[in-house]
Amino acid sequence: MPFLRLIAVIQALSLILGETWRSWGAGRPLVFVVDDYLIGGLLLLGAWFMRTDSLRNRALFAAGWGANAGMIYGSFFGKLIDPASSNPGNFDMGPLTGLLGLAFFVSVAGMIAAIILPQKAPA
Repeated sequence: MPFLRLIAVIQALSLILGETWRSWGAGRPLVFVVDDYLIGGLLLLGAWFMRTDSLRNRALFAAGWGANAGMIYGSFFGKLIDPASSNPGNFDMGPLTGLLGLAFFVSVAGMIAAIILPQKAPA
């Protein structure tokens, strides 16, 4: 589980910092900036709480991964299907789509892993 928590922190910070870079001075609507901050924060919160493995903490962690997958889904597939209507901000469309695809697949794998990894036996 420590490895999955580390991946969660990397994913969350990448989303927050990437969205900050993407939107800085690009005139993107605030609602499309804040969503990455919220899902990154939820994932960070879940990783923090998973210091102790409990059903409640695991549910929060899996929810953080699931929220990441759900929110990145629309952005990633929207750029694949209709890139002309997307605003890449300070990124080029190709690398941005690739990074979003990677983030989407990592979040799906993280959600599955958070659900199926066996719980530690109590000490």
